[in-house]
Amino acid sequence: MNSDSHAPVLVWFRDDHRLSDNPALTAATATGSQVLCFYVLDDVSEGIRPLGGAARWWLHGSLKALGDALEHAGSNLLILRGPALEQVENVVRATGASAIYWNRRYGAAEIAVNSAIKARLADRGIKAHSFNGRLLHEPWEITNQAGKPFQVFTPYLRALNARSIKPPVPAQRRLKGGVWPPSILDKAVPLAELGLEPSSPDWAVGIRQEWQPGEHAAQARLSQFIETGLKGYAKGRDRPSQAGTSRLSPHLRFGEVSPRQVWHSVMNAAAAEPGLGQDSEKFLSELAWRDFTHQLLHFHPHLPDRPHSSRFENFPWIEDRPVLRAWQKGLTGYPIVDAGMRQLWQTGWMHNRVRMITASFLVKHLLTDWRRGEAWFWDTLVDADPANNAFSWQWIAGSGPDSAPFHRIFNPVTQGEKFDPEGEYIRTYVPELAQLPPAFIHKPWEAPSAALHEAGVVLDETYPKPIVPHGPARERALEAFRSLRGLASKPSA
Repeated sequence: MNSDSHAPVLVWFRDDHRLSDNPALTAATATGSQVLCFYVLDDVSEGIRPLGGAARWWLHGSLKALGDALEHAGSNLLILRGPALEQVENVVRATGASAIYWNRRYGAAEIAVNSAIKARLADRGIKAHSFNGRLLHEPWEITNQAGKPFQVFTPYLRALNARSIKPPVPAQRRLKGGVWPPSILDKAVPLAELGLEPSSPDWAVGIRQEWQPGEHAAQARLSQFIETGLKGYAKGRDRPSQAGTSRLSPHLRFGEVSPRQVWHSVMNAAAAEPGLGQDSEKFLSELAWRDFTHQLLHFHPHLPDRPHSSRFENFPWIEDRPVLRAWQKGLTGYPIVDAGMRQLWQTGWMHNRVRMITASFLVKHLLTDWRRGEAWFWDTLVDADPANNAFSWQWIAGSGPDSAPFHRIFNPVTQGEKFDPEGEYIRTYVPELAQLPPAFIHKPWEAPSAALHEAGVVLDETYPKPIVPHGPARERALEAFRSLRGLASKPSA
């Protein structure tokens, strides 16, 4: 065991890219030892899912911001690449560290890596300290009366609201940084050499214009939401043409702001302005939903790749790559669906209401396996979260715990008319329809010839006709669902 009081301690950053309210960093700093900070890009360990392209772009900016913040505080960030077990062992061996600190992750593969590292270090008498730095509560802390995890969100929310949320810890302004030994510096990888950003072609131009990764940007986004977005959130959150959501999701995904910081900021705003009660309650329930999805992933690690309900393993999905491609490119002929898919490609993000509409369309109108959509979102969302992404797709498909029933099929026309009544969102992302009047912008195939001509729209030339008609597609989906009725339903193991 390394008992040298002058030995450094290590902080392993993983999806917790901030100095404030970072339990692992706070605990390491409290030791009084030199604190050495590092990050490992591990996309090769067994079961670890490599990040999608958009998330990799965000990771580059997030690590750059974290490195700058650590340098400003008197430390630095060492970046390594490879299997985490091997890399962490190398760091511990080279530095002679007395302990390592990290914040927990909740996927099965990540837990397996953590357990292996803890066991290996314990054999050498080196302690690994882990903390909750990603959630309001640990997945195993919120249970029903039988002591089991919840499967339904409403009682989970009641249980969560009955508990207190710990206040966030202030930022570590100054760190007692140390010096990395040459043997480990030789293994370090410059951020630019990780290849996280696209080069040829540079498809991230629109994403770069839309987002700024990093803790400072996250705090600015949170402050802006409290000041201008929280009031009216309960209703405005469903209007994709309005700035009615917090847009904090990628910052939460990479831990640039903690859920406790967001929770208490909203609670403080609501306490100062009682009229925000309904809006703050709704927003905080969305933050609780994030915890709920992580609990489900923790106890059901198959969520990203297998239906939770076993009978959906027999669902008669249709494999039609041209149809899938039309959906991915925003060329389905349904304007609200196409606007969402194009917003996703251009900005790396999609409004939550439209996520539900586009996902429902893929799964139910096109009878495409939900895993195809989950994989596309994983690759194109800057906020692609392993718990929320997987659970949300199973929720839409009707195969997950506490899911919307499969027979609930969104009509993309009426959804567009309800949530984008003037067509402003569509005009932004489907500009070829911008001159159509609101009465026809959600269903251009019903527009009179004169209206189409005046708007410069030629169906199947400048904009496609619907790739499937709503009525028959709905009936086909219902018939496919009826085929499962005779099958027993049980959660996958």
